[in-house]
Amino acid sequence: MAMQRGVTIWFTGLSGSGKSTIARALEAELRQRGCQLEVLDGDIVRTNLTKGLGFSKADRDENIRRIGFVSHLLTRNGVMVLVSAISPYRNAREEVRDRIEEFVEVFVDAPLSVCEDRDVKGLYKKARAGEIKQFTGIDDPYEAPLTPEVHCHTDQQTVDESVAQIIGQLEAMGYLTPMAAVA
Repeated sequence: MAMQRGVTIWFTGLSGSGKSTIARALEAELRQRGCQLEVLDGDIVRTNLTKGLGFSKADRDENIRRIGFVSHLLTRNGVMVLVSAISPYRNAREEVRDRIEEFVEVFVDAPLSVCEDRDVKGLYKKARAGEIKQFTGIDDPYEAPLTPEVHCHTDQQTVDESVAQIIGQLEAMGYLTPMAAVA
């Protein structure tokens, strides 16, 4: 059996864009293919690895640096790492990309209005009411990737279509063997 190439697949986008949903669906597909992987979801990471950090720009950048550090360790040891984090600042994402090298950026894109409609936690409503400060997309910027390897438009694509798009890119980049070649 060939050694699996490690890679960090970094899902970035607004809250409610579908990052975690697509990451979970991709995780199921990759596990079915026998891939060794870890999932680092922004919400879970914030309660463990980056507990105590706030939402200032400096704290958000530190959050991304820590996630990037763990991703780098796993990736260099042949693990596929799925990171789902808003990661609103382009420079912080580029710093992680430069450290990891084996990096696939997935821009999970949906208009703000769609993200607000999907907001199951009511965070946008609270941000618009002034109850949450520095909320990405409302009173803090989101800097969209300029050249992501994958650009999912979740207001136009199904989850399965987004996953297929990511799988296709991973195959094209040599991180996965196409299923037809496996049979």
